[in-house]
Amino acid sequence: MRVKLNRLLAAGSVAALAITLASCASSDRGTTTSSGTAGTSGGAAAGDTSATAAANADGTIIFGAAGAPSMFDPLYATDGETFRVSRQMFDGLVTYKPGTADIAPALAEKWESSTDGLTWTFKLRTGVKFSDGTEFNGAAVCYNFDRMYSQTGAGANQAQYWSDTMGGFKDQKNEDGTPKPSLYDSCAAPDAGTAVLTIKRVSSKFPSILGLPSFSMQSPDALKKYDANNVVPQGDSYQYPAYALEHPTGTGPFVFTKYDSANGTVELTRNENYWGDKAKIKSLIFKIIPDESARKQELEAGTIDGYDFPNAADWDALKSAGNQVLVRPAFNVMYLGLNPKNNPALLDLRVRQAIAYALNRDQFVSSQLPEGAKVALNFYPDTVDGWTDTVQHYDYDLAKAKDLLAQANASNLTLNFWWPTEVSRPYMPDPKAVFTAFKADLEAAGITVNETSKPWNGGYLDGVDAQGADAFLLGWTGDYNSPDNFIGTFFSDPTGRFGTQYYPWATQLTDELAKADSEPDSTTRNADYVALNVKLLGEYLPAIPISHSPPAIVVSAKVQGLVPSPLTDERFATVFKTS
Repeated sequence: MRVKLNRLLAAGSVAALAITLASCASSDRGTTTSSGTAGTSGGAAAGDTSATAAANADGTIIFGAAGAPSMFDPLYATDGETFRVSRQMFDGLVTYKPGTADIAPALAEKWESSTDGLTWTFKLRTGVKFSDGTEFNGAAVCYNFDRMYSQTGAGANQAQYWSDTMGGFKDQKNEDGTPKPSLYDSCAAPDAGTAVLTIKRVSSKFPSILGLPSFSMQSPDALKKYDANNVVPQGDSYQYPAYALEHPTGTGPFVFTKYDSANGTVELTRNENYWGDKAKIKSLIFKIIPDESARKQELEAGTIDGYDFPNAADWDALKSAGNQVLVRPAFNVMYLGLNPKNNPALLDLRVRQAIAYALNRDQFVSSQLPEGAKVALNFYPDTVDGWTDTVQHYDYDLAKAKDLLAQANASNLTLNFWWPTEVSRPYMPDPKAVFTAFKADLEAAGITVNETSKPWNGGYLDGVDAQGADAFLLGWTGDYNSPDNFIGTFFSDPTGRFGTQYYPWATQLTDELAKADSEPDSTTRNADYVALNVKLLGEYLPAIPISHSPPAIVVSAKVQGLVPSPLTDERFATVFKTS
């Protein structure tokens, strides 16, 4: 199997959708608390497992997937469809409480950090086995982390969630030959029931990142037996080893059965030896249906039991037909990115502010996005630490936009404006309609717009990352609840898609992001992020936040037990279908 080299970056893990989110930094290290579930519209609540009809222990759930998984080793995955399958087969040391972004116990029952925040001791569940029958223990934890840290070559290129969150790999060098910094330091297993992870600096994202599928625990025996690290580049794709294609081995409630690429199905079977509550169904099938309209038709025909991200225009019809449309509050942001590399006029803050004032974001949100969508004031939702209303507001003001352009001697500004085709994102359901609306707004301010459209995975992401666009539409859905996951991901790298390297404040912004992420005191860290957001929207403005949009997941009236997740972290072990 081959996949494209580029990461499906703007999707983040492809879709993360928020309920009420508490700060990861304040999670009760290993203490489980009650959590809410997402609201539902139409039909019985899918999260209500108290349905009168009992679960059919031999039943099957068929879920419509928007695309094929890239493979089945979560270390190398970056796309949402691969993660959707991986979450059913693997566990991490921690997880996220259903319906929230708060971390909770998984393979680690509890954990604590040293006073300096650098040493984390995880007490592991006992009696847990991987699906190949081998023991899960402290040594297995350290094998997994050492494997992740020791990636080289193509493996290091593909282990992007490690590099995005942990930084460098063991032997990785910068261009000047110096070691590439890594958050990770070491792992020790003083006994079978304990794993001790040491990090090199305090980080706001630790240990929350350990709930990401990429940090799942995998069987050391299976990893070695099936040569899991043997990732080979082939042109613009990769060839994966037998482990990633046929033998993924975790501790989760389902085990891998087969991937039938000809029929477009991935089949999982209940893990009868699972350490927790057994899955309520025997078989879970992901049926690959790339076209959203086709997924809707199959749900109507009863050949699938649900699918993700139904078009907002279809919500009422789906509910009228008796289906359950589960709407999650938005944990995402869409933005208009700007890059001055090929357009020096954008180096002038007044020009960037003029563009912001020219966009009628209120009208866009009310006319194109589903109920519950909001105009974005910051680069992340107001449920994340550091969000503040004290930032510079850019309410629609055409006269002010024209005046700022005139002040900057840019009344004849031309923008090469890019938008993506062949894609629909949770934060951007219809890219063409978004572009059309904003093109009209910019032209009303006297800005000439040159249009470029490219397929999402056929030149758009690559071209934007190569800094080919002056202005572009993208967004992000959060992987976990931390400001760093949003603005750190966006703006930490000056050579990234926003071209912040060309601004005089580039180094200052990078340093401010690193300082905020490494601040151990939560109150001080929150204040640092508030100050950063004020600067991002006032002094810097490398992009313009547009909106937060609530996506949905739809299931038939017969489906029970599904708890929508703010992180698309839906676990199907609790799901069953009534007769």
